[in-house]
Amino acid sequence: MGARTFEELECWQLASDLKRGVREIIAKPPANRDFDFCDDIRASSRSAPSNIAEGFGRTTHRDFAHFLSIAYGSLQETRNHLTDAFENGYISREDLQRLTTLARRASAATDALRGYLLRTPSRRR
Repeated sequence: MGARTFEELECWQLASDLKRGVREIIAKPPANRDFDFCDDIRASSRSAPSNIAEGFGRTTHRDFAHFLSIAYGSLQETRNHLTDAFENGYISREDLQRLTTLARRASAATDALRGYLLRTPSRRR
């Protein structure tokens, strides 16, 4: 049997962990003084789990897969912002590696679920 709530989805759990990790880095100087950076990375990291949750609430696999595609893009955008954070001296190499690994895992889980949904007939609700 599949997940009964979006919180049970591995991709949502990983994306939420990434969102919390981003929240930690933008709360501290010097990142917290770069308002544009904080707004951008906050938005992209929040978008991924939000789109996974919204897609879960849709009635067809195709609709759900569409929202997973958006979440995947947001995860890639967050990875880009993490690279910017490292290049600007906002995070250490260790933080970059930790959060990038988390973003990659979330991306892989999101893409795997999207692929599954597109290969199987809709059986939602």
